[in-house]
Amino acid sequence: MEPPVERIRLSKMGRDQLIKLKRYTKIEQWNILCRWGFCRSLAEPTKPSPVPIPADSNLELTWRVFGGEMSDLLVIALKQRCYQDGLGTDSETLAQQFRLHLHRGISYLAGDINIKSIEDLVKTVERKESAS
Repeated sequence: MEPPVERIRLSKMGRDQLIKLKRYTKIEQWNILCRWGFCRSLAEPTKPSPVPIPADSNLELTWRVFGGEMSDLLVIALKQRCYQDGLGTDSETLAQQFRLHLHRGISYLAGDINIKSIEDLVKTVERKESAS
């Protein structure tokens, strides 16, 4: 399945937030934390704000590294979310929405004062499910 982007370059703020999450969770792989962030944002009922996100850090991942074995599922989830939000599923829209969801989700995780360990990160899913 065609990915929304070939390469992902994060913003400085996103990189700094990931560093904080790495410190708290002890998860060393950027791609795993990025997947958590992306999925966290997709779980929100609102659309991400269409704000410009600079690609101004030295942190870059390929889609293959980001998605890993879940790559096709993540593309399908993004397309479904774009459809639900009344957006197109053309390549430009998918790329833009991917970046917005990725950065919003990383911000949500980094800003969650309850996340101080990997166990707390897992509990965010449980809290989200029980709130539904």
